[in-house]
Amino acid sequence: MKILTLSALLCAMITLTGAAGEYHSTDDVQRARSCPSGWTAFNSRCFLYVPRVLNWAQAERNCQSMGGNLASVHSFQEYHEIQRMIVRVSHYSNPAWIGGSDAQQERYWLWSDGTRFSYSHWCRGEPNNDRGQHCTQINFSDQKCWDDFWCDGSLPSVCARKR
Repeated sequence: MKILTLSALLCAMITLTGAAGEYHSTDDVQRARSCPSGWTAFNSRCFLYVPRVLNWAQAERNCQSMGGNLASVHSFQEYHEIQRMIVRVSHYSNPAWIGGSDAQQERYWLWSDGTRFSYSHWCRGEPNNDRGQHCTQINFSDQKCWDDFWCDGSLPSVCARKR
């Protein structure tokens, strides 16, 4: 009887302390699925509008320092959500850097996070590589579309990271 009582007590302790490796508090699970403070969740990623103006390379490095990259955009819905976030933070639809660049090879656009460049929202006549423009700004012109811009220009930026 002592062995049975001791076994039941041991099983209860393992269950209550989480020693079985399966215990996760609701807060732990929620924290793992949510974004850091100030970031906006959309689908499987977190986005952050950075109002400080930087050139494209500095903006990419800044995003990397926070565990992400300049944002890649994979659908109209995602682009619209990024635009809404910018307006929510800045109260204006500011132009901003995202992670698209053709600096490695002209007209071969890549995302800085390595994902496939399968969606774009270029303005009419863009990208035009006017005098060596190789980096992507969003919210350009009244149409709020994409434009290739000089990478050494100074703009706010949008970072993205996985949740």
